[in-house]
Amino acid sequence: MRSSNPVFSREGSFTRDAGYAGFGTSAQAGSPHGQNPYAGTPYAQQPQGQAPLTDEQLYQMYNGPAAGPAATGRMTLDDVVARTAMTLLTLVAAGAVAWFTLPFENFGYAVGASLVALVVGLVISFKRSVSPPLILTYAALQGFAMGAISHAFNTMLNGIVIQAVLGTAAVFAATLFAYKSGRIRVTARYTRIGIAIALGFVLLMLVNLVASAFGADMGLRSGPLGIVVGLIGVALGAFFLSLDFHEVETAIAHGAPQRESWRAAFGLTLSLVWIYKEMLQLIAILRGDD
Repeated sequence: MRSSNPVFSREGSFTRDAGYAGFGTSAQAGSPHGQNPYAGTPYAQQPQGQAPLTDEQLYQMYNGPAAGPAATGRMTLDDVVARTAMTLLTLVAAGAVAWFTLPFENFGYAVGASLVALVVGLVISFKRSVSPPLILTYAALQGFAMGAISHAFNTMLNGIVIQAVLGTAAVFAATLFAYKSGRIRVTARYTRIGIAIALGFVLLMLVNLVASAFGADMGLRSGPLGIVVGLIGVALGAFFLSLDFHEVETAIAHGAPQRESWRAAFGLTLSLVWIYKEMLQLIAILRGDD
């Protein structure tokens, strides 16, 4: 079944058809042994003058340890954790640069970095092959923008960034626990409903942004309505995380190549950035910054 997550839905990604799991391939297509399926095994006919395999050689062949994912170049959970850590560290480092170098009231560079990050993110999402440099570039650009925004929020409401980070970590941990314990099940119906709500939410935020640009604030980021919108935004972030967890689990089970761990890291970073931004807005409203 094709994923509804745009990050993981590229053709050739996380599927056995990409040529990494060895299922569904014919002996005629790329097989080093041609038509003979037993070539290279003890059952192959030995060339004249060559001694057959000994009992000890046969024993070692069939009783040795099986090759693990690392030996076969397949993706593991450790790969995903390592790549996600690299991406998040890049994001945090770029955010620190913006925090300490940009005036908190100057959003020009932050807006520019955010727009470029959006373009890079779209390229990554629709690119068929995985590009680690592009993913790290996205993390740096997004981190720079978030660092400037976080500095501005923290200047107005001291300590809000720490609260938002802790809130994001709590949502991540709760979603992971709910998914691993079976309380969240990523089914086709669950995915369809969640994606529909997410699309409606994004469209509403775009309309609000355009209205605000013309001086007609819809009040979606202030007051009681802003709290409701913020809670929906955080819940959608948790929904995206559950899709990420499901895709990572499916990819590992299907023997995805190791390079796909970068795609998983990108998806997890997108979801965490979404949650952090919504958490920042929500806490600001709760603390009275209307």
